[in-house]
Amino acid sequence: MEEACLVKKKSLQEVEAVTEPIAVEEATAVNSLKANLEAIKECDGVVGYIVRNTTSASIDLKDPTKIIDYAILSSSALDAGKVLSELFDLGDANNIAVNGKTIKMVSLIVRESKVSLFMDKSADSEKVLRKLHEI
Repeated sequence: MEEACLVKKKSLQEVEAVTEPIAVEEATAVNSLKANLEAIKECDGVVGYIVRNTTSASIDLKDPTKIIDYAILSSSALDAGKVLSELFDLGDANNIAVNGKTIKMVSLIVRESKVSLFMDKSADSEKVLRKLHEI
């Protein structure tokens, strides 16, 4: 009986703590995306952006009073785009554009992040999207 107890103690002492490796490549990609969005924010007519992934969100808008409105718009547009593309068997939607009276929004998925860019109606959204894809 004493031998069994000693064996258990030895096996408990031999247990090593294993840590998960840090996903450096993923962190670098996210930092690259955020840096690119910061550069895009300086383009003429860009009002701001929202970028979300499974663990965090980053919001940068020139008018902070619109954060909730733009967050709801962003989330709803991406969800609606997914539902509509499934309903009409369109395949994956590359991006979703919403044009309002004074503002337009383009939402897309870059790697694992959902990105929404908000611009004045007169802004060149094609130029902004080209800059975003330079990542």
